[in-house]
Amino acid sequence: MAAFSLSRSTRIAADATRVHAFLDDFREWQKWSPWEGADPALHREYTGPDHGVGATYHWSGNKKVGEGEMRITDSTPTAVVVDLVFVKPFKATNVTTFSLVPDGQATEVTWTMTGQRSAVMGILGTLFFDKAIGGDFEKGLASLKQEAERA
Repeated sequence: MAAFSLSRSTRIAADATRVHAFLDDFREWQKWSPWEGADPALHREYTGPDHGVGATYHWSGNKKVGEGEMRITDSTPTAVVVDLVFVKPFKATNVTTFSLVPDGQATEVTWTMTGQRSAVMGILGTLFFDKAIGGDFEKGLASLKQEAERA
């Protein structure tokens, strides 16, 4: 198994508290997540607290979104950490971290996914997965930026 890490960043003209609110509550993800619009019939189930540590989001949908679960495991003013378990179309367990660095009236946000890959998935990941997921991260960060910067 080989470790991997994939990150994308953006600068958002909003304070870290405002940005954090979009990351710390899975219900808010419907406004910016790049996968939310991929299946109009997506089934969502929220359990645990509304936000913060212990908040859990289970989804199941078409081939584009698959099935899985996310649970917030750490939430501070400068980071939200999520355990991510994919069930379909493939099984995987990863950690997703959103780092928030205040920069004057703005916030630098970095979205990182880390985990382990088999040798075969390492090759496929480098060739296909990283580019596709990186593009999804960029799309999601652009939507997060748009939402957080609204007056």
